[in-house]
Amino acid sequence: MAGPLQGLRRLPALLCRPPWQALPKPRPFLLLGFRDCRALETPQVRTLATKKVKAKGKSQVRVNINTSLVEDIISLEELNEEMSLVVKTLQENFNKTLSIRTNPGALDSIIVATKDGKFPLNQLAQISQHSAQLLVVNMSSFPESTAAAVKAIQQSGMNLNPEADGLLIRVPVPKITREHRENLVTVAKQLTNKAKESLRKVRTGAMNQVKRAKGTTSEDTIRLIEKQIQQMTEDATEEMDKLLAAKMKELLV
Repeated sequence: MAGPLQGLRRLPALLCRPPWQALPKPRPFLLLGFRDCRALETPQVRTLATKKVKAKGKSQVRVNINTSLVEDIISLEELNEEMSLVVKTLQENFNKTLSIRTNPGALDSIIVATKDGKFPLNQLAQISQHSAQLLVVNMSSFPESTAAAVKAIQQSGMNLNPEADGLLIRVPVPKITREHRENLVTVAKQLTNKAKESLRKVRTGAMNQVKRAKGTTSEDTIRLIEKQIQQMTEDATEEMDKLLAAKMKELLV
């Protein structure tokens, strides 16, 4: 009865409609095929998920893998620590060797090649600041390494000209000239390139470790882990580039 009653209610409106006014068009039925139905299905969520982020105006897909799900293939936490250590070492090298104001600590990390091996200068000598323009290196504990220490200081890239005086090595502090600043920038770039080489070695080792799991792991999972490793490498590289840019600005300002 509901159908006929609804039709009777609409009849007066239809009879009163002016002849020039068109009847409302009936709504078409939407026929969905198999493919259309599949398109309307709720997408499945991957366990190893990715997400899109915008960086510098471009849409990039960032990977965010649950480390516990792939720990039998590779430890991403340990890999992150290795890459972070490379960045941290670069920062420490910048602080030790690229200071505009030369101080005794700037000579500590200079590596001296002796007949017994390679050692930091501060393990072979006592380094002190005699005046604002002079550092003194006392080699009395290892006198046989005096010549090697002089050579190491000369080749440190810090624009230093040491002078041996018996068991003492006098190191005049150069004036802060534009040329000296530019020399330090060159050293900063060399240290950064060396750090990037170390980072590439860490990345290569991780990629090789993942490839060894191809026989027992799906290709999709392998590709996702490789993307995660590449993303971590790019993040570390970007961090090193920021350190270099900041150091160059400090040196050339």
